[in-house]
Formats: sequence, C-alpha cells, structure tokens
Amino acid sequence: MQAYVDEPETVRIALSPIRRQLLELLREPSSATQLAAALELPRQRVNYHLKELEKAGLVELVEQRQRRGFTERILRASATIVVDPGLMGRAFTAIHDQYAAEHLVEVAAGTVRDVAGMQRKADAAGKRLLTFTLETEVRFGAPGDVHRFTDALTEAVRQVVEAFDTEDGRPYRLIAGGHPAVRRTEEGEDSR
Repeated sequence: MQAYVDEPETVRIALSPIRRQLLELLREPSSATQLAAALELPRQRVNYHLKELEKAGLVELVEQRQRRGFTERILRASATIVVDPGLMGRAFTAIHDQYAAEHLVEVAAGTVRDVAGMQRKADAAGKRLLTFTLETEVRFGAPGDVHRFTDALTEAVRQVVEAFDTEDGRPYRLIAGGHPAVRRTEEGEDSR
C-alpha cells in the first residue's frame, strides 16, 4: 500500500533521521521497547516519535498485548510514502528540522562524501576542485539567540544568493551549520 503525501508538515514529520529509521524498522510490526533496543535509544524518546508518526497517519496500531502491568502496543508503518514532486523544490529544504543535531550530522556526512568523490575525480583529471569554506565562532547569550541568529543568517544568505544566482551558471551547494564549540584546555579538548 502507498500513501501519497502532498502536505509539507507530513513530509517533515516523516523525514527526520530517527523517524525514517523507525518507518524502515516498522515494515515489520514492532513495539516501542523493541525499537528502542534496536536503535539504542530511550523508550520514551522512541514513544514520542511514534506518537507523532501515528498522528500523521504514517504508523498504525496492529495489536495490543498485556505485559507486566502495562499494555504493549505493536505498530507498523501504514504505507510506503510517495511524496508529491511539487514539494521537492527549493522550499522543501525549509521543512527539515534545522535545529536537529541528526540533520547537521547527515548534511555534514553528505558533504564529506560528495566533496571527497569530486576531489578524487579532479585529482585523476589533473584539475583543481574549486571550493570555499567559511568558518567562525559566535557566542550566544541565551538559547533563543540561536534561533534569531539562524533566521537572520538565512535571510542574509537568501539575499546574497539572489544577487549571484545565475540560471545557466555552475551550481554550488552552500551549507551553514552550527554546533557548540569544543572547549580547549591546557590538557587538550573537553567535549563539553
């Protein structure tokens, strides 16, 4: 069975890294406890994501069992998701959870994979791969400042991209991410 999805919010719910993993595992019926063990995550965290997937109609209840004083719910993915191609344009990038660490790791891993592959091809062809890197550190006074900073940076980048984007030009991928800086001590790094 396939579910045709044309709502950005439903796609956003389904596409976070942990929820994609849950949907993949839920091709076979499973409980939150079993899923938590498979993903090595706390059951409460898995339950939260399962409830969101269930509210979106992406997961369905198939059985309930009595286990040691509580009711164990057995769920499965309700359908294979088919996403409306109209959602896959530029606006689609905005529905990722831009504040999720999992998304940052996924984007960074993709960048390493893509750039390393292009670098190998450029080296083999005796050419130079033209890239650029921006790196800085910013200190936020309050957690809410991160969101305001991200909004301001997004708008600034949008304006710069608009000024330089040329339809027949060579496309470049620009990625901006932020994470807590590792504290440096005299003994070495403190991961915080």
